[in-house]
Amino acid sequence: MTETQSSPSTQIAQLPIMGEAAQQSYPTATLYVVATPIGNVTDITLRALQVLLLADVVACEDTRKTGALLTRFGLHKPMLAAHQHNEREVAEKLVQRLRAGERVALVSDAGTPGVSDPGARIVDAVRAAGLNVVPVPGASAAVTALSASGLVNDRFHFVGFLPAKARQRESELSTLKSMAATLVIYEAPHRIVDCVEALAAVLEPTRQVVFARELSKLFEEIHRCQVGEALAWVKADANRERGEFVVLVEGATLETDAEDAEAERILHILLSECSVKQAASLAAQITGRKKNALYERALQIKGEA
Repeated sequence: MTETQSSPSTQIAQLPIMGEAAQQSYPTATLYVVATPIGNVTDITLRALQVLLLADVVACEDTRKTGALLTRFGLHKPMLAAHQHNEREVAEKLVQRLRAGERVALVSDAGTPGVSDPGARIVDAVRAAGLNVVPVPGASAAVTALSASGLVNDRFHFVGFLPAKARQRESELSTLKSMAATLVIYEAPHRIVDCVEALAAVLEPTRQVVFARELSKLFEEIHRCQVGEALAWVKADANRERGEFVVLVEGATLETDAEDAEAERILHILLSECSVKQAASLAAQITGRKKNALYERALQIKGEA
């Protein structure tokens, strides 16, 4: 590199648009929780770039992915792997570095650390040590999907990933189905069919559901339909079983709440005289609700007794 040339990171720092970000305060001995793009690399914020430029070390979920992101912006920083299997050990190392006065940037592979991604334990350890934590907001798959869903609701409930096992998955959905808030679910491509089948087993078929797939990426797809139509839509195209998903489920209505209360009342009466299996079967015939969901609820009632 000649004297008249400068490194890519220096060029970024010298961009006029970076001036505002550079004028912000970036104290030392601070953990910066930095949101990174969920797909489109240009969604990174100016403040995130400035923090990464100043950081003494970047704690990241996957050093290869974060290394590629840094390289895109001409940045070359020491990295420390911080994933779900080593968070506690890494937290101790980062606390030591922070106490030495370093700036530490914490990132996940995509989106905001600590939201269905590693990072929360590290933040907890740093706070417990009495050290400074500064969030650097940016991309979030949950909020991105909500903004384009058209589901009109002032509230949402972040579920994250549902359990992998079918019975546990349906049981959790049964406890969530009466919530008035929009449900925000993350799902992996190899389990999207299982997720849709669970929704169909537990929820009424007219409930609205939104599938946001590959958000901000080349093959982004956002589809809204009724729960009863969802499985056919997913299976109509093999590509719909690829990519990362955010699944949004319309919140329960007052009518749904009343129906749930009536099904609950009937189950309690039947369980006083019948087995769990018989009670669920009879309640399904009386209410028209899904027998599997009623069976799971009957098991819960028996467990609470």
